[in-house]
Amino acid sequence: MSTGLIWGAVAVYLVIALVVAYLSRGEATNGDQVDMSGYFLGNRQMNGFVSALSYSATTYSAFMMVGLAGLTYAGGVGAFGFEIVYFAGVSLVAIFGPKFWAVGKRFGYVTPSEMLGHRYGDKKVAVVTALASCLFLIPYAAVQLAGVGYLLAGMSGGAISFTTGVVVSTVLAILFSYIAGIRSVMWTDSLQALFMIVASTLVALLVVHSLGGFSGLFDTLAAEHPDSLSVPGPGLFSFITFLGLTIPWFFFSLSNPQVSQRLFMPSSLKSMRQMLIGFLVFGFIYTVVSVLWGFSALVAFPDLAKSDLATPTLLASEHVPPVLGVTVMVGILAAAVSTIDSIMLTLSSMLSRDVYANVAAQASESRQLKVGKWVLPVIAILAFVFAELQLNLIAVLSVAASTGLVVIVPAIIGAFYWKRGTAAGALASIVIGGLAVIYLYATGAKPLGLPPGIWALPIAVVLFVAVSLATRTSRETAEAFMTTAGTAGPDSGAASVERSPLA
Repeated sequence: MSTGLIWGAVAVYLVIALVVAYLSRGEATNGDQVDMSGYFLGNRQMNGFVSALSYSATTYSAFMMVGLAGLTYAGGVGAFGFEIVYFAGVSLVAIFGPKFWAVGKRFGYVTPSEMLGHRYGDKKVAVVTALASCLFLIPYAAVQLAGVGYLLAGMSGGAISFTTGVVVSTVLAILFSYIAGIRSVMWTDSLQALFMIVASTLVALLVVHSLGGFSGLFDTLAAEHPDSLSVPGPGLFSFITFLGLTIPWFFFSLSNPQVSQRLFMPSSLKSMRQMLIGFLVFGFIYTVVSVLWGFSALVAFPDLAKSDLATPTLLASEHVPPVLGVTVMVGILAAAVSTIDSIMLTLSSMLSRDVYANVAAQASESRQLKVGKWVLPVIAILAFVFAELQLNLIAVLSVAASTGLVVIVPAIIGAFYWKRGTAAGALASIVIGGLAVIYLYATGAKPLGLPPGIWALPIAVVLFVAVSLATRTSRETAEAFMTTAGTAGPDSGAASVERSPLA
């Protein structure tokens, strides 16, 4: 595919996205631009439709059309099961979403780490949660940058370098984040989500048709790649490997702060319900489409050097008209940028709100916001450096990041359901659990033959429970928090904001 066509499509996308971003800036009130809640949460006034599309674009990033397609290419039908487990994990939003929303509304939380710090009555919990999120989320952001690098390099036949693709996505993410904070990200996300779901579905159907239709595609798979249609597949998956990948993925909606922070943003519980329903519809369609891409690439190009090149190679082939190919390419680019800028905004809000504000004396809202904006490009540069390592299998790297973050889950669940949970327990589970995950990945150790994805959550749970039972908690704070979370109902939209003492 010609580089001129590729760059032309990127330019058209950039112009349209910038117009949408600036229009969203025009909707903002003065308060949206001068305080943390306005810039990072859109003043908690996001409607259900925009929230659903933005949540979808943020969650379904380059991981799907590049990573999940590549995982399907390498691991067969097990990749579909892997993603469906994540899909099932979204049910956690139905349970915890209203609770996040209610306590955020009452106490004015901007970040999930601030919420934990207040609930456990210790600033150190907020600081440690924020730092742990940075440690594991920057590699996840780098995965999105790498996805764009592979995409542009693969579609151009190497004429556009991997590094050029990474630079383009980094610059776009910084640009959209700066224009109007989360408000511009939410609106550009909505545009991107609609664009990518329509384009990718249309082209997937065309590709399947060119390969003989659904019956022809699966007949060929059954004849030439029968392992790809059987469990556990052609060698990538075993039952233990599958568990190691899916357990952290199931808790993604709670453990990843760029996702859980979205639970503070809807204007009402009705908007949150609309967000969840819209996301489930979007997610199921996009999962099926991504798996079809992987199977189609396996039939058309069975000898690729890297499975993550499945989608770029397919888009640049004779099976896809060039104009439609670059259309889907732009959709994937947009999805990756959506996830990157969401991660950047979340991490910058956590570093300014939960680290800087708890270290600096009398850090005002405006000062926190300035620090948050200053941190944005720093996070982007760190992700860029990590992406340049070009590590293999985007899907596996994404799960590795979620494995590190899953150690925060016991503290989150305990915050809402276990009054006896303590700050010391939360700190032990996050710090020691996180270090254990790093050690297991760094050394390649597999105690009892089990990968880090299986060990992370049990280690964190044992640490949280054991240390909490051995220490004391602030009953008053816990009761106020849990009472608020338990009373989330359809009429609680008028709840007043009571600022957290950690803010």
